[in-house]
Amino acid sequence: MVQEKAKGKYAEAGVDIDAGNKLVDLLKPIVSKTFKPGVITEIGGFAGLFSLNVQHVKNPVLVSSTDGVGTKLKIAFMLDKHDTIGIDLVAMCVNDIMVQGATPLFFLDYISMSKLDVNKAVDIVKGIADGCQEANCSLIGGETAELPGFYAEGEYDLAGFVVGLTDNKDILDGSEIAVGYQLIGIGSSGLHSNGYSLVRKIFFEGLKMSVNDYVEDFGRTLGEELLEPTRIYINTIKNLRRDFKIYGISHITGGGLIDNPPRILPKACKAVIKKSSWTPQPIFSYLQKAGSISDWEMLRTFNNGLGLVLVVSEEQTNEVLLRLEAMGEAAYHIGSVEPRYDNEKAVQFSD
Repeated sequence: MVQEKAKGKYAEAGVDIDAGNKLVDLLKPIVSKTFKPGVITEIGGFAGLFSLNVQHVKNPVLVSSTDGVGTKLKIAFMLDKHDTIGIDLVAMCVNDIMVQGATPLFFLDYISMSKLDVNKAVDIVKGIADGCQEANCSLIGGETAELPGFYAEGEYDLAGFVVGLTDNKDILDGSEIAVGYQLIGIGSSGLHSNGYSLVRKIFFEGLKMSVNDYVEDFGRTLGEELLEPTRIYINTIKNLRRDFKIYGISHITGGGLIDNPPRILPKACKAVIKKSSWTPQPIFSYLQKAGSISDWEMLRTFNNGLGLVLVVSEEQTNEVLLRLEAMGEAAYHIGSVEPRYDNEKAVQFSD
């Protein structure tokens, strides 16, 4: 009797324990599809268990990352479409450990809502599971939290956490990058998950557009363009590293081409990037024109059509480009690594 009264009071406060239990049951078959050898737990426990098989790795190193999706979530809210935003969540985390040389092992998610919407939560996790399957990463746990009064009605927030593995000798930290090496850009699928506060300001406040407006330049509605999932590059990079020496990889996220390449460059080196060496998707020129954005601000805010920048030797540049094209990737020789002198910027651009 006491338990029933307590349960009723908690539900009245906005937290539905029964809905949470129902969600766990609905998620089990979705999440189990991501399991690979090493998973030794079921969804619904207190923690996720993963058995490390490191016999094939001489000096194992665990690599971890956490990220969210930012205000791209607002586009999902506007469209009431929630089954792809989880792909973005996985991509933002997995790509970050991949550029350090790691292969993802397992993923955890955190979903918080003002009031648990079971159907919406299932759609979100379906997207996360799709991303994990693409990355060959097991979704072994997560948390779905109800926070009454914390979010606007119908809104939620997401966070993701990934753990991967590499051998110490295979860590990519850019320390071997030298003058004369070449830069290869791999195409993005569009905006990915950065710059959406500015994007929303331009489209919805400045241009007074709707997510349902068809945009000729994009060949689809504005909402479809803005909700396009972030690319997951793990299989592409694994393929390349089997046959080629990759000296460094930069994930082009917040900070764009201004702030991200320097994170892997030795202090004595700078990246010289030729802006005319690739053509960004129409969304970028559309935004720049509509928002009267300077070239520098564009390059620092958005990926401008490049999801990754790779550093390779001059001798292997053409072969790497050919391999990427054979895999269906849009790949471009975008510049080179050159000496950096006192007070020079770490990234310079030419036309």
